[in-house]
Order: sequence, then C-alpha cells, then structure tokens
Amino acid sequence: MSTELPPVAPEVLAEAVESLTARLRKKLDDATAGCADAATRETDGSVTFRFGEDAVVTLRPGPAGTVTAAGQATCTCLLAPRCLHRAAALGAAPLADAAPPEPEPEPVPESAGSAAAGTERAPAAASAEAEAEGASDEPAESGPALTAAQLGAAAALWHAAAEALAAGVTAGGAVVQAELLRAAHTARLAGLPRAEAAALRVVRGLRAARERRTAHRLGDLTGSFRELLHTAGVLASGTAGPALTGTSRRAYTPGGSLQVQGLCREPVLSATGYGGVVTHLLAPDGSRYSISDVRPGGLARARGAGRASVALGGATLDHAGLARGGLRIVGATVSAEGRLGAGRGVKATPLPGAAWTDGPAAPLFARPAAEAVAELLAAPAEAAETETALIGCDVTVVGATGDHLLVREAVPHAPLLRLLPAHPHPELPHTENLRRIASYPGLRLRVLGRPDLDRAATLRPVAVGPVPGAQYTLRLPEDWLGRADLGYDRLQGEHFPAPDAATEAAGEAGPVPAADAPDPLADAPLWRVRRLLETGVAGGRRAVAEAARGTAAQAACGPLRRAGLTAAADLATALAAEADRRPRDAFGRLADPSPDGYAWAWLAAATHLAAAERSLVAASWTATPNGATPAAP
Repeated sequence: MSTELPPVAPEVLAEAVESLTARLRKKLDDATAGCADAATRETDGSVTFRFGEDAVVTLRPGPAGTVTAAGQATCTCLLAPRCLHRAAALGAAPLADAAPPEPEPEPVPESAGSAAAGTERAPAAASAEAEAEGASDEPAESGPALTAAQLGAAAALWHAAAEALAAGVTAGGAVVQAELLRAAHTARLAGLPRAEAAALRVVRGLRAARERRTAHRLGDLTGSFRELLHTAGVLASGTAGPALTGTSRRAYTPGGSLQVQGLCREPVLSATGYGGVVTHLLAPDGSRYSISDVRPGGLARARGAGRASVALGGATLDHAGLARGGLRIVGATVSAEGRLGAGRGVKATPLPGAAWTDGPAAPLFARPAAEAVAELLAAPAEAAETETALIGCDVTVVGATGDHLLVREAVPHAPLLRLLPAHPHPELPHTENLRRIASYPGLRLRVLGRPDLDRAATLRPVAVGPVPGAQYTLRLPEDWLGRADLGYDRLQGEHFPAPDAATEAAGEAGPVPAADAPDPLADAPLWRVRRLLETGVAGGRRAVAEAARGTAAQAACGPLRRAGLTAAADLATALAAEADRRPRDAFGRLADPSPDGYAWAWLAAATHLAAAERSLVAASWTATPNGATPAAP
C-alpha cells in the first residue's frame, strides 16, 4: 500500500523543474513514475523517498499539511537542490490548491462597499462540479483596464496553454506541466485567480490522463483546455471584464435579518482532498442561500459532515436538522452567490421546518422543468453552474438503461429525462438510491436536482420526495418532512409502496421502452468535431494532422455539411489544415514554430461546438406534440 503524499504548492514544483538542466528534464517523467510507491512516512510526519544509497528526498509539509516552500523539500545528493530526485518526488505528490482556505473575517459596514467586505475563500469542488467555471460566451462586462502585469501574465499563460495543447497528453509530461504551473503562478501574482484555477485544472487533467486514472474523462480535459485558452486569450487581448478576471476570495456584504427554510443537503467531495457538506436554503421570497462546511478530509469528511454542527451564529442545529428545519438570522452576511457567512456578529435562532408542499419550496415544483432550464441556459455560464442552480419537477419512473434512470415529467408531451447520480462515488449513496428507485417502474416521484448542461435532458438529483396526492409514490418517515437527501439518506424497501400497486401504476410510465430513449446530442453529426478536438487533446497537434490526411477529412466533414452544419465543417477543416501546416525554410527548419495559430483554430472549433451542443441540450428539454425528444439536426 503506497504512502499518502502531502500536496505540493504549484509554484514549488514549477521552480524545481525549472532548475533542472535540459538533460535531466528528459529523464524526469521516468524518474517520477513509481515514486509514490517508494515513499515512507516518518514518525515526525515527514515523507521520505530513497533513490539509491546516497540520495534521500524528504518532504516536510507545514502545519496545514502542504509543502508550500522550497525549503520543505530537501535531498541529500550532491546536486541538490537542483537535482532530479527532488523534482521527481515533488512531481509525484498531488497538487495543492492555490491557497489554503481562510476563516471568514468580521464583516464591515455596508457603506464601506463590497470590495472591503469580509471575505472567505471559495471551497474546493462540490458534487455539482463547483470547481468548474465554464468559459462564458456572454459579452465581457466593462470594467477597469488590465494592468501591464496582468496582460503579460495572460500572454504567458496563453503561450504555455498553446504549447501544452500542441503536445497533447502523450507529450504533456512533467516539463510541459511545469511550464503551465509557472504561468499559473504568475497569473495568481498578477491578480488573475480564475486564469490560475483554469490552468491548475488542465494540469490535474493531464496528470490523470497520463496516469490512466479511472475517473479521468477525455471530454472533461477537452473542456478544461477550452476554458483555459478562452480565458487566457481574452485576458491577453485586454478586453476582459470582471467576470474573467475573477476573485480568489468570496466577498460578503451585510444582509440584515433573514428567515430561511431548509431545502436539502448534499455532500461535497473534491479531487484535491476536500470534503464536507452544503445545505441549501430558501427565503420566503424565493431567494436562495446556502451554508457550507468544507475542509480537508476527503470522503470521510464528506460522509460525516452531514450531521456536523452548523457554524452560524450559535445555532444549535446540525446540517441534517437544518436541511429539514429553518433559521431566523440577525446580522447576516451574504456573498454574491448566496453563501451565508459566519462572522461573530451573526446571530441565528432555529425555526420549525416545512415540507416541500408548503412555504417557499412549493413554487420550485409549480412550473415545467423546461422553463427552469431555459432560464439557466439564458443566464451567464457562471450563474448557471453555481451550487444553488437547483430545479424541481414531478416525474414518473420509466426504467433504467445503462447508467441512466429514465423518467417522464408529469406535464403534457414531456420528453424523457435522464437521472444520473449527483456524485458517482461508490461510498456515497446516490447511485444505490437511484438503482433502487429504478426497480419501481411507474413510481411517482418529486425530484430536486441540478441540470447537467453538458448532456441532453439530464438531471442530477440531490433529493427526492413523494408526489402529493399520488397513490404509487414514496412512503417516507414523518420526521423526514417529505424528502430524502440522496447523498446521505438511504432509501429502504419500507420507503416504497406495496408491490400489489405496481402493476396498475407501471402503465403510467408511457409506451416508450427505456432502451429507445433518443439522445440528440449523441446522435448529431457534431460528434465528428468532438472526436477531432479530443484527438488533439490526447495526441497533440500531430495526431490531428494525421487524422485529417487523405480521405478522412472529407468523410468527417461530409455528414456535417449534409446536415446543414457548414460552420462546424469549415472550422474542423481549418483546424486540420492548421495542424498540418509546418512551413520550413531552405535549410529544413520550421519557419513558424509558434503553436498560436493551431491553438486559435482549435479554440474556434471548440467554442463553436460548445455553443452548438448547448443549443441541442436546450432543445432536448423542450416539450413536443408527441412527447418525443426533438430530433437532432
């Protein structure tokens, strides 16, 4: 069993790789492989790596458990600290977040402005993929001009990202990753935290792909590259607004007195070792709020935090009680995303809970899901992907197919919806609960979930409950107040209706077999563009050039043009041509070695594909006269 390695700050690893000679850099990937298995944890908390008789690397993490300074990584060899052993050991360790979470300071009066308000660093990633901030297709907001340092940092990050894209996963080893980390650190120092976060996601994706981790998805890494290139490119042009520059800390402003009701809770599990819970709340006017408790600890912390005490104004509730209760808050502090702060001036008093059928939660289930999704798709990407973007609907279970649970919304001519686990980790009960629900065709269900805007008609439920007035629906305990949190509560046989009512109710699921559910996103010829883009991410520029030579380019673009997707065909053709463009001078040397042209061509095709797929996702939620999902172009 390998020793768990302490996270390493990105700038420490970048500096270690940068100090190596060209000869040692070529050996770095081989030296890094297997380091984690050879690590040993000492009694003082340090971790040692033995490279032969005379070279022992020691990592001594700080109080937060992270290696944040170069002096915390030492080697006993004669070349230290500019040695291969030290860089390999640092490269084998996981990447730390840009900065450790900080406690929320006291809020300042509202007159001081939100810029000076108390702040708290955003948590790592939630089950709703809270780390992902997808590139926005909205026009940039007007704001202060970028400084020369910011423009320079953005240009350096663009160049590093373009080089990494041209290399692809196959050649995107430790040296390429270190260049990205160095550029990310420069962006951080220049005050561009969103650009830094995008670069760190790409580096983590490259690592996962090269290590062949089971959780790695090439599509996710492709999306990370698209976001990084979009962010760096717009920033380098000097036209970016506040939405792209971002903020590394969440500003809190005074919110006065609030009264909120619990809606549900869900576990938070980050790829960087953070775990916890977020509880969603609603005010009487429908405003959405949340309280989170996210700290280092991973899965164990995510599982246990569901019953952790709520650290807000002395409230005597845990998150399980708050999810089915309420709070009256005096002196509240609120972030722009609706996160409630826990400053010393905040006072909170518990209130009785309310069922989903009463109070502020009722309007969530009063309109078709298609309307709520259309509202999210019309909003800026950042707003659509926040943890509060939950929608509700009443559905009838159709059945399971693959990893999907198919349901049909209880509105006329509704399309089939796919339910996927909000978090697929096997130690969390999401998947098990959906699997049990799938065994009851015809079951009426009230679902609260987050739309997956990257998939056709897909909802990731975080909580479920019985449909009021329905006979064949859930039978939950009274103290659950009519809902089950799928990430914490485990549905048992006693929570479902008796089997003798199943035969009659199964007919309500509709005549469409589960296996025949159409997927316009998968069926559209746009998959050819997606495959070309993912080929570039996996194999680099050379792989795109090879894939587009001969008759392959015509075979790929022909179906696109016949389907009327001429812009996609033109962009794919331009990408293939740019990938294969390698002009040389009279001596056979590359005349234009810069990867900028290829990166711009790739980004243009990726941005168009994302917009086209978003249109298909929007159409998949739209009701049709016969209840079928709209056909793909």
